Order: sequence, then structure tokens, then C-alpha cells
Amino acid sequence: MGCPAVAAGPCHHQPVTSRPFRLQAITIGDEPSAWAAAGFAVDGNRVTIGDTVIELAGADPTRGILRATVDGLGTDVDGLPLGGTSTPRPRPVVHPNRVVRLDHLVATSPDIERTATALVAAGLDDRRTRRFAASGRTRRQDFFWLGDVILELVGDDDQRGTGPAMLWGLALTCADLDAAARRLGDGLGPAKPAVQPGRRIATLRTRTLDISIPIALMSPHRGAAH
Repeated sequence: MGCPAVAAGPCHHQPVTSRPFRLQAITIGDEPSAWAAAGFAVDGNRVTIGDTVIELAGADPTRGILRATVDGLGTDVDGLPLGGTSTPRPRPVVHPNRVVRLDHLVATSPDIERTATALVAAGLDDRRTRRFAASGRTRRQDFFWLGDVILELVGDDDQRGTGPAMLWGLALTCADLDAAARRLGDGLGPAKPAVQPGRRIATLRTRTLDISIPIALMSPHRGAAH
């Protein structure tokens, strides 16, 4: 299963510091054992990736991304569960799969204009909008910063659906994709060039691993010291 971040165009990789929004935690309806099998260092039901804690709530009854806790947002935004309160930054963790930070949190919307407008009204900066053709439709991506993580909002540019937006998947920065491939074997798809210049991307085979969301691993930004 692919991730919309695969198609993302180049975007600035320096975080905006003038806004007080930081992605602190993401709650996902998966079992810790599934993430351990994918090469993550698991501590109880928690996986720390950079400054973000993944809280694993178990596979029953609800799967997928259940909530993202964002410091500075007091409430959900257009159906996106993003509210939160300030917590200390976690200590760095070394993962066997060589993942070092969270690059993108991907959200989808049946009405991307509505959701983007709601995010701006909540105080987030819409840093960039990209439109591209796919399967006879015009797709759109809007990019917002949550601390040093990109919130990537994806949808059909001309669709005006009535349902809520939802959190969908992750793109993670991996210090060494080749080492990750050797460790994960058939659990990781082949690496290929990403749209961002100088980067490569590979998709975790999350269905095989019993992880409920799409996850892509990406090599670091060119010149980044991650």
C-alpha cells in the first residue's frame, strides 16, 4: 500500500519556529509486537521516533491512526483529532530498522479546501500547495508544519464531500535504507527514487506485518544531518 508522501513534490525541510505547534504523540490501533517485527524499538506500548511518541493501543477493536496530540491546538480540526497539551520531549531512541525521525503525517479529506481553511483558521501556516494529475483527476496536497514534522493534507482538488478529514499514514526518515532492507527482508518493498531530489523511498509491507496504516521509509534530506 502506497503513501501520498511518495508523490509529494519538494518542500522546505526547515521547520517553522514562529508557530507553537509541535506533534507530540500519535495513537495507533496496532499491537506492539507488529511494530517490533517491523524493526522498531518498542517500550511497552510505546515507540519513540525523534520527538514523537507512537502509542500503540492494540489491534481490537479500532485500527488506524486514532489521534495525534499536537501542543498548542486545543481542539480537533475539521474531524482531524489533533488537540493536545504540552508534554516533555522524549529521549532519543535507536531503532534496529534505522528510522530516526518522523517526516510526514499524512491526512486525507473529502473536501481539501474546507479542511485546509480550517487548519489555517486554527493557526497553522499553509506552507505550500501542490496540484498534479492522477487517474484523470486533479489531486492536491497542502503542507503544514507541526514542529519539525510535516502535516501533508491530500485530496481531490475539485471534490466537495461532506465527511470528516482523517489521519491516514506516515513517512519516516531512515538513516540507511539498505540496512533497513537487509533487516526487514520481504517486509520492505524495493527502494526507488523519491520525488524530492536526492532521496529514496521504500514502503513497509504493512499488511504482511499486521500494521494498520501505510508507512513509507525515506532516506534523509540531501545535506541533512539526521
